Amino acid sequence: MKHLFYIMALLFSTINFAQNNALFEKGNTLYNQGRYNEAIDAYKTILDSKNHSAELYYNLGNAYYKLNEVAPSIYYYEKALQLAPNDADIKNNLAFAKNMTIDAIDAIPEGGVSKFIKSTTNYMTFDGWAKTSIVLVLCFVVLFLIYYFAYSTLRKRLAFMASMVSLSLLAIVLSLAFHKFNLDKSNKPAIVFSQESKVKAEPNLRSEEAFILHEGTKVQVLDTVKSWKKIKLPDGKTGWIPKEDIKAL
Repeated sequence: MKHLFYIMALLFSTINFAQNNALFEKGNTLYNQGRYNEAIDAYKTILDSKNHSAELYYNLGNAYYKLNEVAPSIYYYEKALQLAPNDADIKNNLAFAKNMTIDAIDAIPEGGVSKFIKSTTNYMTFDGWAKTSIVLVLCFVVLFLIYYFAYSTLRKRLAFMASMVSLSLLAIVLSLAFHKFNLDKSNKPAIVFSQESKVKAEPNLRSEEAFILHEGTKVQVLDTVKSWKKIKLPDGKTGWIPKEDIKAL
């Protein structure tokens, strides 16, 4: 009975993959024909089946960009960038989409060391750093075995030095992996979807207006109180925005 279950699960996943692949190709065809709304529907059908990829989010961003819909295009480019942080095409198209936003917000400059550590940490996803650490563990084990069983003094020396290098790199990669995990845990970005949103000083309609944001602006979510979200801008400003005005990444 268990074997039958595994076979049925494998068959279902194969059929699901084939259907999603067909939908993805259909979406691409519709996009190339300039039928962007229909392409979006095809891509979103794939998302509804709980399947996602950088390519899918990237194509959704492109389709919304063609329709001049600022917030959705930025949102899906950002989603694509989360899965493929080093993709040049995604970064370029995201930059084009951000040029359509109204709000000009200057980020607080970071120090040289902290900026370098952050950029290095964000070079890969947490999964990427974890996989790299596994590779380094295997390298260390193989090199240490070579060192242990080698008869030649030169070979022993080289294997030992290489194993120590692997171990040192492993320590660095593990540190970056944990740092990336903590960054992702504290990072709660969202995109403003409302065409214009009045950000309040406190989480109620009676409080004074702190500032105004427009669609496509990226914010950090700090807290939630009922139907309000406390947000922070790259320049350090904070305020409360109605939760329906933003969409979390």
